[in-house]
Amino acid sequence: MNTPLIVTVAPNGAYKTKEQHPHVPLTAAELAQTAKECLDAGAAMIHAHVRKPDGKHLLDAHAYQEATAAIRKAVGQELVVQITTEAAQVYQPQEQMQVAREVVPEALSVGLREIIKPEVQEADIAAFFSWLKSSNVMTQIILYDVADVQSWQQLRARGVIPDNKWFLLFVLGRYSVGQTSSPTDLLPFLAAHDGASPWAMCAFGAQENACAIAAASLGGHARVGFENNLFLKNGLQAPNNAALVAQVAQGAQALDRPLAKADEVRQLFLN
Repeated sequence: MNTPLIVTVAPNGAYKTKEQHPHVPLTAAELAQTAKECLDAGAAMIHAHVRKPDGKHLLDAHAYQEATAAIRKAVGQELVVQITTEAAQVYQPQEQMQVAREVVPEALSVGLREIIKPEVQEADIAAFFSWLKSSNVMTQIILYDVADVQSWQQLRARGVIPDNKWFLLFVLGRYSVGQTSSPTDLLPFLAAHDGASPWAMCAFGAQENACAIAAASLGGHARVGFENNLFLKNGLQAPNNAALVAQVAQGAQALDRPLAKADEVRQLFLN
């Protein structure tokens, strides 16, 4: 298999703190430094969250623009910069969609179940995804289980979601104390997937790397980083996010699968 492997680093997430690991990047400057380290380790994309001064989760256009500018200063166009609309039990669907419209980012991740809510009109969902397509925002759809995969496929079949170069993310497991994902968690997703869009996975705990290599061997892509996991494959705490990226790069080499560059990712997903 010689399709380039897209390695995304998710270095901070909505919840990780300095107390959990001193190298969790929380500021724009720290994200920029992490971006450079992870680019050097083999990443093509960074999935960046921004935080309030007290470290809590934030959806804010100015903060995203500041973080993006800092990352661009550090790495130029050599990483795709993906922001998130994650609610983190704080934000409502309309706020999530609005921040995307205010930023107009290069790339965006959207948790499907976070915006497909009873209080959200289907017309609003259709308008949002049509806007993402027309604005050429590289969009990754976060799917937590087979029901999410089926919901996504139904929305597309009914024309609520327009045809586009969407990117799917299969989440293996859930946020919980001691959560550890397994490569076999991929199997239900792959059985349900219709093959219409490229896919990646993210996983929890020390088997994150095993899940990433399983995905790479099956034609998928990988997202790793402190957002979901702080540990190396040997069970020791990772010194930084770049070490988690480097493990995947080593595995890809063993699979004879080249690592994607940012421009290759853009060519794959942008219209």
